[in-house]
Amino acid sequence: MDNLLTTAEKIRSMEIRGAGRIAVAASAALRDYARTLGSLNIEEFSIKIEEAAKTLVDTRPTAVSLPNAVMLTKKHTSLNVGEAIDEIIGNSDTFIKNATEALGKIGRIGAERIRDGDVILTHCNSHAALSIIKTAFDQGKKISVIATESRPRRQGFITIRELSDHGIPTTLIVDSAVRLTMKEVDLVVVGADSISVNGALINKIGTSQLALAAQEARKNVIVAAETYKFSPRTLLGEMVEIEDRSPDEVIDPQLLKEMPNVKVKNPGFDVTPAEYIDLIITEVGAFPPAMAFAIIRDYLGIGLDHH
Repeated sequence: MDNLLTTAEKIRSMEIRGAGRIAVAASAALRDYARTLGSLNIEEFSIKIEEAAKTLVDTRPTAVSLPNAVMLTKKHTSLNVGEAIDEIIGNSDTFIKNATEALGKIGRIGAERIRDGDVILTHCNSHAALSIIKTAFDQGKKISVIATESRPRRQGFITIRELSDHGIPTTLIVDSAVRLTMKEVDLVVVGADSISVNGALINKIGTSQLALAAQEARKNVIVAAETYKFSPRTLLGEMVEIEDRSPDEVIDPQLLKEMPNVKVKNPGFDVTPAEYIDLIITEVGAFPPAMAFAIIRDYLGIGLDHH
């Protein structure tokens, strides 16, 4: 349990970040914890697994990859604890293998949408979006990237380092320069923390502004998302919870104390309506946002019986 709690804390504190990495870490933590429960009876085993699953899922409310990874990992049908553990280990190994391979597949499918000479705008730090950009560059397409800072955590700094290390010409802009810069852009490529049943995108705060500016400038918006980023719970009409993060990320707490009439809002994510999105690139193909329901049904198992 100690290892599982350590992983949960690393996810909460964003030491482990990025929806894909969070999903893989959570699946592995649950698998390794299940291995330690061999001496229990099946009822005790199931209770412990559910408790561990809840501990992991509660760390970050918005990234749907986390509950999906946990749901797909913890499924077991056997009433024999040894066999149930084997099922969970098998589930986890399959999930991690698929998650690892998904990035390469998304890169290859998405790169088809990038033309030689394109200027691509990206936001935050998405491994799936960068897979598309790097693949297109590796194909010999002469592309360049404009990356936003993505305040307040400035994940854009991670993005520009990755792109620079890959040899891709990159420009860093402040978040508020998005609309001004959009006229130089050919294509917007972003990742996803969650995609709801109606095809709306929940992603790093500021994504909806990019999409709005792109819509106005008639530039296409592509979302790179593994199938486990789709949210089955939205089938039940549940809203995706938007995480509010600490004001300390935005302003020195001491300064805030000196201003009793000021409060700080630091939402981690926003919602981009489906009509601003041209295409969602997944490891199983490229889909319009309207296909979100089919992806949830076919690749996650409809999700209505899993909470």
